[in-house]
Amino acid sequence: MNQWEKLARYTLDGLLNIDNNRAEHAIKPFLIGRKNWLFSQTSTGANASAVLYSIIETAKANDLNVFEYVMTGLDKLSKADVDIEQIAMAIC
Repeated sequence: MNQWEKLARYTLDGLLNIDNNRAEHAIKPFLIGRKNWLFSQTSTGANASAVLYSIIETAKANDLNVFEYVMTGLDKLSKADVDIEQIAMAIC
């Protein structure tokens, strides 16, 4: 009963999903392999891992070629005077 307002909101908008299966499915590979990533024992390693997986899962969610997406981003980031906003628009 304490969640009634949220349930009522869900019924008013047909675009809202009742579950989070898509999000859970996206993080499943990360959860399966987390014990193998020894570099995540530090906050820096964990942050690097989170950034990398965010990039990869974003490419997958948008039906992009993950390898090409990452390689294009890395190539553009390796140039001098990088404009991050412009790169984000270019590789999408």
